[in-house]
Amino acid sequence: MAGSYYRAQRSLATALRPLVRPQSQFASNAPRRLVSSSSTQRPSTTGRNLLIAGILTATAGISLYYATDTRASFHQWLVPRLIRTFFPDAEDAHHIGTVALKALYPLGLHPRERPTPGSESTNPAENPLAVTVFGRTLVNPIGISAGLDKDAEIPDPLFALGAGVVEVGGCTPLPQDGNPRPRVFRVVAIDGLVNRYGLNSRGADAMAARLRERLRTFARGLGLSERDMMDETDIPTGSLQPGRLLCVQIAKNKKTDEKDMKAVIQDHVYCVQRLAPYADVLVVNVSSPNTPGLRDLQAAEPLAKLLGAVVDEAKRTDRKVKPRVMVKVSPDEDDDTQIEGVVQAVWTSGVDGVIVGNTTRRRSGLVPQGVNLTSKEQQALVEEGGFSGPTMFGQTLSLVGRYRKKLDSYSLKTPGVDDAFPQQKVIFASGGITTGDQALKVLNAGASVAMLYTGMVYGGSGTVTRIKKEMREKLAIKET
Repeated sequence: MAGSYYRAQRSLATALRPLVRPQSQFASNAPRRLVSSSSTQRPSTTGRNLLIAGILTATAGISLYYATDTRASFHQWLVPRLIRTFFPDAEDAHHIGTVALKALYPLGLHPRERPTPGSESTNPAENPLAVTVFGRTLVNPIGISAGLDKDAEIPDPLFALGAGVVEVGGCTPLPQDGNPRPRVFRVVAIDGLVNRYGLNSRGADAMAARLRERLRTFARGLGLSERDMMDETDIPTGSLQPGRLLCVQIAKNKKTDEKDMKAVIQDHVYCVQRLAPYADVLVVNVSSPNTPGLRDLQAAEPLAKLLGAVVDEAKRTDRKVKPRVMVKVSPDEDDDTQIEGVVQAVWTSGVDGVIVGNTTRRRSGLVPQGVNLTSKEQQALVEEGGFSGPTMFGQTLSLVGRYRKKLDSYSLKTPGVDDAFPQQKVIFASGGITTGDQALKVLNAGASVAMLYTGMVYGGSGTVTRIKKEMREKLAIKET
């Protein structure tokens, strides 16, 4: 009986053995118990990792915010110097800047001015820089001249830098290559440039296609059509931003004989037909020193015919608000007779204003006393082409005052206008403006907008922001 019991017990033990883990297995699992006990430390490790990741993300975000803010000092003191170092050819530097802004803008990585209280207001009580131009109140009177964006590739990135006005172009009716390279030269000691681009352009059709697609994309974002934007909104169809204006500069092709006024007018009319729907202001360029015979068009009679044709065609633009028309004049045509001729042509043709001026062929008085140029800079300064830079400011300021006086005192009435007091002609000042004090001086002399070009090349993408800050500080001092 006992033997049967023990046999049954052994049989049961044998049957249950597969279901019971041997002691050696428990021993082998001891490390697992240690691991499982260490897993109680995972929350603290995970928390530490999350903290590190958060710090790195915040650091990256702050760095990105700083790097894309036009107030960052490295935009003025570091970036322009690095560009000059890595791109000795000034035209290459120009192209890389355009390509960079074009690539960074869709990604939100472009430099931009971050609004401060009141800076985007069109109410002068809130924003001391607000100014009325062509019946529109602009958020500020600082503009970017044509030449930085020759083919209207980056108007929006340029507006993002804080400008109230952006001028693109110049644009010719047919594509043209301009003059052979090299054609842009730096005079670093005086922050100057000499260029003889020769109005290189991809042509009016290409620019019109680009601006039209920009307008359509913007309209779709609002749930509107292109026609809605033309007829039913108060948003400017050029800038696509309240309180800002887009100017499109046009000119004749180099091969068009300036003595053949019919051909010259046809060139400009074609540009108007293609580009007027997408411009707030059309600018007729008769001031480039790099297109043979172009400045001859500044004589009173041919200029009046040309501007009259442009104004008439602009009035036919199929949209609610017609584009305004301005003429860009040379700083070298500065004797009283020449200025009188331009003023007469402006009033006769019905043009809305004048941009004073462009680059100069002159070379005297450009190097301040005590400034020594390197041999390379001396050679650059005597290159054929138009000079631009801070030393032109005195000439610009003088011309603004002279044009303001003559435009306001000219007695010839615009044909078809019966008002006793016709609307005052607008002046944009362009040439040598690099500081807020200089911008205020040209505005006080009679300009409505102070435009920048070479100042941005040497001052970097924060130039507009810096100049506006200096203007606000000056205005605050005067108020106190």
